[in-house]
Amino acid sequence: MNQPIPPQILLGAYAQGVFPMSDDGEISWFSPVMRGVIPLDDRFRIPKGLRRALKKQPFEIRMDTAFKEVMEACAERDETWIDDNIIASYVMLFKLGWAHSIECWDEDGLQGGLYGVRLGRAFFGESMFSRKTDASKIALVHLVEWLREKGSILLDTQWMTDHLRQFGGYEVPRAEYLAMLDEAFQRGERET
Repeated sequence: MNQPIPPQILLGAYAQGVFPMSDDGEISWFSPVMRGVIPLDDRFRIPKGLRRALKKQPFEIRMDTAFKEVMEACAERDETWIDDNIIASYVMLFKLGWAHSIECWDEDGLQGGLYGVRLGRAFFGESMFSRKTDASKIALVHLVEWLREKGSILLDTQWMTDHLRQFGGYEVPRAEYLAMLDEAFQRGERET
């Protein structure tokens, strides 16, 4: 196994709009020309069907109680960039308080969630998974609520997907993204 990415390297990369992915054990670094973003203001949309599901409260929402398990579940896809090296790297960030997970639990256990990195007033969403209907979507709604409470202004999704567009997600060119990132770091310190 390769060595985990040192936390200072990972955090420095995020601060510059760059993130890692693993391919067959080799780490590659990315800064997409078009970057996916989910708005944290009133442009964030919750689809009608999901609103109904949220009212039923099908899951207990927890935060940071099963970070590694969330990463491992995200890595269960047929095609994934999340290997043991990536997991070890982000678990170190989690232990230092920089990475977080939002989790959906029920009587059968962990059913969905997401994880990412919080730096300044930005959150860098890394991956999400669902074992039961709407679990990852419900985790995303709770993430947005938490980020709003914390005064965050940027939710970076790296790339845009149809799944994320239904929440108001959109793409911005790299230069615009870097300006948004700069604004999210203007306070110059990590918020708690």
